[in-house]
Amino acid sequence: MGENATVMKVPLLDLQSEYAEQRDEILPALDRVCRNASFVQGEEVEAFEREFADFCGVKHCVALSSGTAALHLGLLALGVQSGDDVITTPNSFLATAEAITYCGARPVFVDTDPATANLDPRLIERSITPRTRAILPVHLYGRPADMDPIREIAARRHLRILEDAAQAHAARYRSQRVGSFGLAAAFSFYPTKNLGAYGEGGALTTNDDAIAKFARAARSHGQTARYDHEFPGYNYRMQGFQGAVLRIKLRRLHAWTQKRREIAKEYRRLLEGARLEMPDDDPRDECVYHQFVIYVNNRNSVIAQLAARSIDTAVHYPKPIHLQPAYSSLGYPAGTFPNAERACERVLSLPLFPGMTAEQISYVAASVVDVVGRK
Repeated sequence: MGENATVMKVPLLDLQSEYAEQRDEILPALDRVCRNASFVQGEEVEAFEREFADFCGVKHCVALSSGTAALHLGLLALGVQSGDDVITTPNSFLATAEAITYCGARPVFVDTDPATANLDPRLIERSITPRTRAILPVHLYGRPADMDPIREIAARRHLRILEDAAQAHAARYRSQRVGSFGLAAAFSFYPTKNLGAYGEGGALTTNDDAIAKFARAARSHGQTARYDHEFPGYNYRMQGFQGAVLRIKLRRLHAWTQKRREIAKEYRRLLEGARLEMPDDDPRDECVYHQFVIYVNNRNSVIAQLAARSIDTAVHYPKPIHLQPAYSSLGYPAGTFPNAERACERVLSLPLFPGMTAEQISYVAASVVDVVGRK
């Protein structure tokens, strides 16, 4: 790009424009919640539960207050308790490990596959101990984890699986929706997610009646009927507003997902030959690109140069969980998980949202190539 090239503002995502497109549907739905005074759970939340369960191809969806709550209740429902080990990835948002800690259990990290940045199934068995109760794979950036070998290991070693699908709404692994592979799966509806609420929100999906029953009681102080508390539970209920918003947005999720995949395909085409790396996509799967990430050297310089061209970027994530102060007590020194650590040192998320224009995509890609150069 020459010095006189036009500078174009490109945000990382554009929630304001998304709202503007749906405003005429959103406001009447919120008014309906107010008129019915269904502020906590209620009809809109129950309807969303049915619709999202059907979307995911599962029997049950239990709507919750956040994705973190979904991870917590999912692990409890799988029987994870104090003294247990849960195998997971160090390359994720902290909530993945936090939920394990909430149960009194210990996160046991396994390094990632450098081709995908997801948990490497080839490394799982060496970390299994007599205390291991479950495996918690993360479908990072909307790219499905390699579930077939994970399920094979879990079945052979009598372990349970909870999927962290917080970033993977609508993703498919071997033609099957994620969220239906483990005994249960946790979804997040944080506003920036591919299916985002207007505040916090989450859900647990499962085909297991007992897990669904437990989660429905646990989210509401252990109640099986009003003021009938079978066990000490939690206040993890979804607000009525969020159920109403999510129902409207769920109807658009398929189209939004297709658009995300088209943008990612164009990014890949335009970035071919640039001095960077991109995660591999298995053609048998469908990544939904919650983030479109690249791996670059001199990341801070790249971020600064793109910012000078009015291109927003982000880093997901700058430090693996095992190197966070919060988990220093686990005793994993730097160098323990070299693939995850290298990914965190080099990863950069580029703008990607369904409303991106062809001009914005081309501008971002051309700017990236200009900054990093060609191989």
